[in-house]
Amino acid sequence: MSTTDTPHYKRALAIERGLNFIYKTACEPENFELYGFDYLGCFQGIASTSKDVQLRRRARQMGQRLASLWRRQNPNVPGHANAEDIINLIFGSFASDCLGARDDQIKEQLRKATRNFTAHDYFGFDPAIEPPTPNLPIECCCGTLDERGQKRCTKCKRRLKMMGRYTVWRDALIRTYTSERYGVSLGASYIDALKWLPVMRPYPRPGNGDKSDFYDAVYAVTHVAYTLNGYSCYQLSPRWLPFEYAFLKQNLSQAIEMNDPDIMGEFLDSLKSLGLNENHPLIRKGVSYLLRSQNQDGSWGEIAVDDIYQRYHPTWTAIDGLRDYAWRGTRLCFPKVAPLLKGKVNNDEATQRN
Repeated sequence: MSTTDTPHYKRALAIERGLNFIYKTACEPENFELYGFDYLGCFQGIASTSKDVQLRRRARQMGQRLASLWRRQNPNVPGHANAEDIINLIFGSFASDCLGARDDQIKEQLRKATRNFTAHDYFGFDPAIEPPTPNLPIECCCGTLDERGQKRCTKCKRRLKMMGRYTVWRDALIRTYTSERYGVSLGASYIDALKWLPVMRPYPRPGNGDKSDFYDAVYAVTHVAYTLNGYSCYQLSPRWLPFEYAFLKQNLSQAIEMNDPDIMGEFLDSLKSLGLNENHPLIRKGVSYLLRSQNQDGSWGEIAVDDIYQRYHPTWTAIDGLRDYAWRGTRLCFPKVAPLLKGKVNNDEATQRN
């Protein structure tokens, strides 16, 4: 077998092509204006957790160039910033800090600006006192973002679509995690969001009812893993998340049936963090699917879409599903959440390093 025929080489080549595609799209001004904060999270994550030294270096170089650009474009918190603007600034600032483009001045501005809004503004509900709500409207096609419980758009009167409760919960997990890591408050803590874990179980099966509910649940479960493992810094014991571990193992094949590389990438890196290695049949099955579903331009997912997010994000998650991780032991990113987990984790075990 030649070097170019080895599984490791094929994965490395697919990852390189995918990373180049993401960077190319990030360098287009209109894309970076819309999703610069998210692109930074992509490069920062790959640069900080990859086992492959060359991949880490390449992703960091790309990320540092983009972080410098993002800092120049976002030197201050605009006076007209709404809650969503502030969240995106927090995401971009946190990733930029991690990539070496630190700015303490804007962090102080963000600490003050966050006080202008409530937990309801940031999450659509208050995680401190209530579970994720199922009646939060998605932004109307006319651009109006209506209040919770509104069934018709107040501007154009169209019937509104609702965000599923798993999506609402996922966003709360991501936003509380990131703001807490960055050092600002959004009116609720990560513990406030995670404590609803028992309420969200059991998770829907793919064949029961609305498939979108299953789809949303997958992303919620993977983000439980991400926010507990520091976005793939640490491994987790399956005993801490027995329901989530079983759900991911039982449903990985659904990503292939749905021909969805975005979900597959999240299945794979979450299961790797829960202890499955590259020789496990599920990991091999998922990796094989990703390798054969990569597009000619290095991306994954549908090509004929208007929103660039639907092109770079599946590529990002596919890379995460394919790459190897430089795990920093088995522990929780926030050891204080240990009592909320099913496995009765004690503080010593939660902070244990291998």
